[in-house]
Amino acid sequence: MTVSSSITLLDSAAITTPLAEDLRAIFTRAAEQDGTAPLSEQAVRAVSAEGDAVHLVATAEDRIVGYAGIEPSSTTGPAMAEAVVDPEFRGRGIGRRLVERALDEGGDGARIWAHGNSAPAQAVAAALGLKIVRELLQMRRPLAGTDLPEVTVPGGVSLRTYRGHQDDAELLRVNNAAFSWHPEQGGWTGQDIAGRRDESWFDPAGVFLAFEEGSDTLLGFHWTKVHPAEAGEEEIGEVYVVGIDPAAQGRGLGRALTLAGLHYLRGRRLGEVLLYVESDNSAAVHTYQQLGFTRFHVDAAYSR
Repeated sequence: MTVSSSITLLDSAAITTPLAEDLRAIFTRAAEQDGTAPLSEQAVRAVSAEGDAVHLVATAEDRIVGYAGIEPSSTTGPAMAEAVVDPEFRGRGIGRRLVERALDEGGDGARIWAHGNSAPAQAVAAALGLKIVRELLQMRRPLAGTDLPEVTVPGGVSLRTYRGHQDDAELLRVNNAAFSWHPEQGGWTGQDIAGRRDESWFDPAGVFLAFEEGSDTLLGFHWTKVHPAEAGEEEIGEVYVVGIDPAAQGRGLGRALTLAGLHYLRGRRLGEVLLYVESDNSAAVHTYQQLGFTRFHVDAAYSR
């Protein structure tokens, strides 16, 4: 059944606080219904943040019933969109219209994420003739009641946790070198770090930094995160970002930093930990499988 609806294009300055609250309520209801968040952390942050993102708001029956956010194309990739429809208004053609409009606004090569790549998302993609162009695996492993290998720090490397703003310049350098190819993680600025540092989940004791011994040269880092209990799921840890300077690859830093973070998360008495990895990054997938991670679900990016 279709329903009469309208879609309004807004820039970030036009997102008022009440509108942002209404949209977040839809995000929460969708997560509870689907068992997975409908939007990425970056897309949720963009609702209230200044920036170049544009927003599509769908209304029907004098209510806000759907949303799509579009990050414009950049040097690291095409425009990326994410969309959600209030569960009460699904099956009425709103999602299809939002996706179609978001891809139009994004321009040539624009992509849209389907988190969890559910059957309804696949149906919309099929109706619009979209194809999967990128897959992001969510992998998980238990922490409670399982053994974790000990952390073995490679020779010539010192490991410590984040000490504050003085570490930001090296964090940015390594992040942007490690993820120069990445559409979301590449090209970070000081504002990206500051924004995450201001989040309620941020804990400096959960950010691990590997330095060349006796120097201030950062070789790699592991930034962990703890998600609060929501959407019917208990509190869960995340291997949020593991970044290794390309010049320091092959020294065993990825394994050591990942394990340091896993021990920290287990010390927080968390029962499980998740991470995201590109499905075609076979080396990283293999490393995580060796550490006990298994595939949980897939986020798919579709394009025309």
